[in-house]
Amino acid sequence: VAKDLGLQLPALRERGVRAVCEGRMQYFALQGQTGHLVTAERIDREQLCRLVEKCVLRCEVIVEGEM
Repeated sequence: VAKDLGLQLPALRERGVRAVCEGRMQYFALQGQTGHLVTAERIDREQLCRLVEKCVLRCEVIVEGEM
């Protein structure tokens, strides 16, 4: 994520970069040391989508401050 945003790793913490998903569960997190996007919670497709064939989990990466 840091590379995609063109930020150095310390800027991730300074700018409060975070991953936010719809709903209560936050399934992803950003690792401050590497800038990698990782799963923070177990993702259960059956629970999320039940009988829907195409399962989509919408998330955003939020960056505080100007880019």
